[in-house]
Amino acid sequence: MRIEIKGRNVPVGDDLRKRVDKKLAKVARQVSPLAELEVELREERNPSIRDSQVAELTLHLKGVTLRACERSDEMGHSINLAAEDIARQVKRHRDKRRGRRESAKGAQPRVA
Repeated sequence: MRIEIKGRNVPVGDDLRKRVDKKLAKVARQVSPLAELEVELREERNPSIRDSQVAELTLHLKGVTLRACERSDEMGHSINLAAEDIARQVKRHRDKRRGRRESAKGAQPRVA
């Protein structure tokens, strides 16, 4: 899986890159190597917004796009929440595809 990390009002250093790679390693094992993940990290600069650290993940798979957006007061926590959300979506998508494939196998006539 290819990961592209962008930062808006946030410097994207090696520590953030490592955290994103570590948190999304499980997802990377479950999807195709051709899948693309866009990670956008940004800080809302409005003092009235308490949860100003935002992490948006967009995963482009073959035929489907999965998105997760989470916000909190720490960037690391936002990344963790978004990674959990995208992992849940990938699992659900895989289970759906597996169910369709198994039901199609069951519908084929058996030759004795």
